[in-house]
Amino acid sequence: MTDAVQLRFRSPLNSPEFRGARPRAYSRTVENGMIIERDVEVPTRFGYVIYCDIFRPADEKPAPPLIAWTPYGKHDPSPLAKIYPDSGVLAEWMSDYTIFEAPDPLYWTARGYAVITADIPGAWYASTQARYCDPQEAEAYYDLIEWAGVQPWSSGKVGLSGVSYLTVMQWRVAELNPPHLAAINPWEGWTDTYRELTYHGGIPETFFWPYIQVRWGASDHPVEDLWRETREHPFFDAFWESKAARLDRIKVPAFIIASWSDHGLHTRGTLEGFKKISSERKWLEVHGRKKWHWYYEPDAVERQRLFFDHVLKGEDNEFARWPTVRVEVRDGSGSGTFKQATAWPIENTRYKRLYLDAAQRALCDQAPAEPASLSYESLADEPQAVFDHRFTSATELVGHMKLKLHVSAAESDDLDLFVAIQKVAANGEVVGFTHFAIFEGGPVAMGWLRVSHRELDPAASTEFQPVLKHQRLQKVAPGEIVEVDIEILASGTRFEAGESLRLVVKGRDIYKYPKPLLYAHHEDTVNLGLHTIHTGGNFPSYLLIPEVDLP
Repeated sequence: MTDAVQLRFRSPLNSPEFRGARPRAYSRTVENGMIIERDVEVPTRFGYVIYCDIFRPADEKPAPPLIAWTPYGKHDPSPLAKIYPDSGVLAEWMSDYTIFEAPDPLYWTARGYAVITADIPGAWYASTQARYCDPQEAEAYYDLIEWAGVQPWSSGKVGLSGVSYLTVMQWRVAELNPPHLAAINPWEGWTDTYRELTYHGGIPETFFWPYIQVRWGASDHPVEDLWRETREHPFFDAFWESKAARLDRIKVPAFIIASWSDHGLHTRGTLEGFKKISSERKWLEVHGRKKWHWYYEPDAVERQRLFFDHVLKGEDNEFARWPTVRVEVRDGSGSGTFKQATAWPIENTRYKRLYLDAAQRALCDQAPAEPASLSYESLADEPQAVFDHRFTSATELVGHMKLKLHVSAAESDDLDLFVAIQKVAANGEVVGFTHFAIFEGGPVAMGWLRVSHRELDPAASTEFQPVLKHQRLQKVAPGEIVEVDIEILASGTRFEAGESLRLVVKGRDIYKYPKPLLYAHHEDTVNLGLHTIHTGGNFPSYLLIPEVDLP
C-alpha cells in the first residue's frame, strides 16, 4: 500500500456543474412505493462523509440493503439503450431511477430490498480528495456497509451489486470482511489493475485507461492522477499491489458472473476472483454475451434475486440447488449452450499441445522434426502469422490456453506480440463472437506479450496459465531467439468436425474499432522491422488448448 498518491486538480470541463451534477442537498420523498432519501451523509473513520441516495420500501419493513458504490454519479440515470444502442439493453428493462451499471431501485424495493447508491469518496461535489481502487477507498466502503447494517430500516444483512468498477470495489471491500456484509454479486470486474487493464502482457494500454480516469474524475476536489502514476510505475510494484485485490481473504458468499467477451478488461480478473476467494459458498456463471445486456436481462435479474433471497433472506429456493459452475459453450455470437461443472478450471480438463509448423502454416498434433520459420513486418497493419488446425470431430474447448513461442527480431531489442484465437467455419469464413460489451465479430480469445516482460512468476504460474512478474526488463539482442509463454485469456467454444481453430500472431492490435468507441488500444510500441517465429526441431513452439467433456 502507498499513501503517496499523485493528485491533479479538476478542470472546468470535468467539474460537477459542467457534468450535470446537482449540488448536495438532503431530500426525502415517497414515490412509486419507495421512500427515497437523497444526499444522506454517512460518516467514515477518515473524518469525511460518503454521500448516498437510499431507496427503501414504503412499508418500512426491515429490508436487506444492496449497495452500489460508483464513480459515475449517483445522480445520473443511465438510459443504456440510448447511450450504447449496441449494448443489447432494452429500455423497458430498467426504470428511470437506475444509474449506470447499478441495480434498478424500483425492481428491488418492490421485492423487499433497500438499494443504496453511493458516490465514491472525492467524486462530484465531495468532502475529500478522490483515490481509486485502493485500500483507503475500501475502508470507507467498509464504513458504509457497517452503517447500513445497523439502520432501523435494515435487516442487518448487506449485499453488494453492480458491474465493472462497482465490482472492482466489491472485491476490495470484501477482503476486509465487514461483519454486516453477507453477500456479494461481482459482475465482471478486474482484480489486478496492472495485469488486467493497464499493461496487457507488459504492453501499455493507451486509450481506454486514459479515458476512464477522466470519466471517474468529475469533482470539485483534486483527484488521483492515474495516468501520470501509470507512466511513473511501468512495473508491478507497491503502487500496483495497492490496486490489486487480496482475494484469498474474501470469505463472504459470492455469486460471480464472468464472460468470455470482455478480454482486455474483465474476463481474467473475474475468473481469478472465483478461483482464489476463500468463500465456502461461491457460484460462477460465465457467458459469452454483452455484459450490460447480461446484467439487466430479466432472466439474469431473476437469478440475482434468487441468490440474494437465498443468502440474505434465508429462503430455500432453487438457488440452493444451483450448480457451482455454469458456463456457456459458444457456437458463435449470441449462440451457445450453457453447461454445468463443479470447478474452475473445469474438472478433468485435457490439455493438449498443437505444435506450430511454420512451413505448413499449420497447428499439428506432433512437433515437426524439421525447423522452419515465418517472418512478418511488425508495424504493418495487414501482414501477420497465421496457423490453422482443422478438427476431425466435434470438440469443446473451455478454459485457459497458453502459447509457447520461439521468436526473434532482426532489428530491435524488444518485441510486442499480439495473439488472437479465431474459429473458422468449414466454408473458410471466420466466425465472429461478441466482444468488449458492444461489438460483434470478435475473436474466440486474445493474449499479449512485450517480450522484455517475459520473466515468469513460478509460484503463480501453472502449465496452462503463465503469470508474469513484471518487475524488470529482459531485452533481447537483434536476431537472438528467445522462448516466451503467452497467457491467452479463458474462453468457451465448440468446434464441429470440419471447423478450424486459427492462431493469429501480429505486431499490432489485431482487432480495431474506431475512436471514440471504447476499446483497448496499444499504440505505444517497441516494435521495429521483422519479427520471426521459429518452429520445429529445437524450437517446439506450441499452442496448449483445453479440451473438456461436459454433459
